[in-house]
Amino acid sequence: MQQTYRARRIAVCFRDLVVAALMGWLALCLSRLPAAAAGTSAGYGMGGPFRVFDPIVEQYNRSGEQFRIEGHCQSSCTLFLAIRNVCVDRNATLLFHAGHDRSRNVSSWATDHLLSAYNPGLRAYVTANHFVDTLEFHSISGGDIIRRFGYRECSRS
Repeated sequence: MQQTYRARRIAVCFRDLVVAALMGWLALCLSRLPAAAAGTSAGYGMGGPFRVFDPIVEQYNRSGEQFRIEGHCQSSCTLFLAIRNVCVDRNATLLFHAGHDRSRNVSSWATDHLLSAYNPGLRAYVTANHFVDTLEFHSISGGDIIRRFGYRECSRS
């Protein structure tokens, strides 16, 4: 009986030692990973439902973290321009069109939602040039978004 108790205690100690070693190894591995990068539009560039984009905008506006618009950014992806700490990569391409419902009918509500994400200069430009009258895409380069409309340029990393 004494032998069984001792064997169990040794097994428990050995298990605890293995778990502690694995936890230490895991902590070491995680500490060697690079820090999380700033948020990015990569993966969201083709647009999609507002319900996907609006929470991201809210999250980044709450945290104040930087968010990068880079690469191809069309439709709902342009909602990221509403993020307080947004920057735009000079080489990005942003594409604008009218907002629409699920049946792809132009919707004034959806268009107004998109327009509300843009600063006054960009809002006036896309409206005056009829970018938001139809579902046809109209592009503006990241360089123009920075130069003409005053959005901050992302640092080169």
